Amino acid sequence: MHGYSRLGTGRSNAAPSPPSSPRFRHGRSKTSGGRASKQSLVERMVVVLVATVFRRRGVLLLAPFLYFLGMLLYMGSVGFDVVSLKNTVGVVVRKRAPTGSVYRSPQVFEKLWPFMERQSNGSANALMTAWSSNVHQAWKPCVDKNNSKAEFPKSNGFLIIEANGGLNQQRLSICDAVAVAGLLNASLIIPIFHLNSVWRDSSKFGNIFDEDFFINALKNHVNVVKEPPEDIRQRFDNNISNIVNLRVKAWSSPAHYLQKVLPKLVGLGAVRIAPFSNRLAQAVPSNVQWLRCLANYEALRFSEPIRMLAEKMVDRMVKNSSQSAGKYVSVHLRFEEDMVAFSCCEYDGGEEEKHEMDIARERSWRGKFRRRGRVIRPGANRVDGKCPLTPLEVGMMLRGMGFDNTTSVYVAAGKIYKAEKYMAPLKQMFPRLESKDTLATPEELAPFK
Repeated sequence: MHGYSRLGTGRSNAAPSPPSSPRFRHGRSKTSGGRASKQSLVERMVVVLVATVFRRRGVLLLAPFLYFLGMLLYMGSVGFDVVSLKNTVGVVVRKRAPTGSVYRSPQVFEKLWPFMERQSNGSANALMTAWSSNVHQAWKPCVDKNNSKAEFPKSNGFLIIEANGGLNQQRLSICDAVAVAGLLNASLIIPIFHLNSVWRDSSKFGNIFDEDFFINALKNHVNVVKEPPEDIRQRFDNNISNIVNLRVKAWSSPAHYLQKVLPKLVGLGAVRIAPFSNRLAQAVPSNVQWLRCLANYEALRFSEPIRMLAEKMVDRMVKNSSQSAGKYVSVHLRFEEDMVAFSCCEYDGGEEEKHEMDIARERSWRGKFRRRGRVIRPGANRVDGKCPLTPLEVGMMLRGMGFDNTTSVYVAAGKIYKAEKYMAPLKQMFPRLESKDTLATPEELAPFK
């Protein structure tokens, strides 16, 4: 008498197999000698799976681990390498950086440079077609200069804003302030510039922009004054800080200003909003957007000293670009130390760079990056495209666009982080590189430092 074999019914001289576990008996086909149908096979697999899950509950404890491991494999954080070790095959688990999470541009440049050198210089430079009239035929001005008001209704009060951030943010804040003042029918006080903790620039509005021109350009649309009138100053003891500061959330809608800010403005006669960066939504009615455009393209122009020096520098840049008929490319690099630090991205500076960035973040944004729950993820930031481009990456992008090494490039930037290291490959790709320091004399630049 032979015991039941799960391998089949054939005869065998091997020792009889032990009886199978009772927990599986009900899943076994009672048909002997016949071939099980496809449906029976599926049923048996389902029964086995259900029985395993519900009777061997320990498997459930592995579910979170299996899910976590699956996610790591899917995201590319963990990989398996099959290796041969002295006639044996093993599996090595190693941590793998997700694609695009590591700064590898220097290695890419090293491979591309021989091809860049072999390119014909000057024969098909994109610089010669960048200003083609066909490119901007469809451009239309966003400001209709014929749109003007006959007279203002009585002002609802005075609006004071504090433009924070760098020059670009300050400019955007000014345009938003003009739009909000028009929306609320408020008189706008010339915006105050916040003393930035990074730039440490104490310049006022009139040092950078032409105040009188600004006021005159807006006179038919928004009432702008240089300071509050005497009665308002006395009401607040000649101290602007005594004027109530309304904490407006970022990207607030016009409806929010009408519902929350306007009643305060009418009741108090003056309100202050500080900080004001990004305090107006991007999607606004056309009449509000029109005021933004008017401020940006018509009302804001640099002060006379800045304009005079700028004109000289442009003339010199055109002369230096004679080989390309006076045409050149202007690039605004954003690779200053504060930008690199704030981005929380990693480059190729190792532990020294990490230490410097930690110090820079703490110096400029005390405690902001050490708050509980704040996690710095450099790799994720790079994958998401949130890392400032290095001068090397900007150069490769320009070369990829068709600008060859005969192109004159003007670099507008603050103090580049580790400039000697990071600017070298850009100069290698574009030998005709200029900046304010090469175009203007130290005496010309001195008043602006």
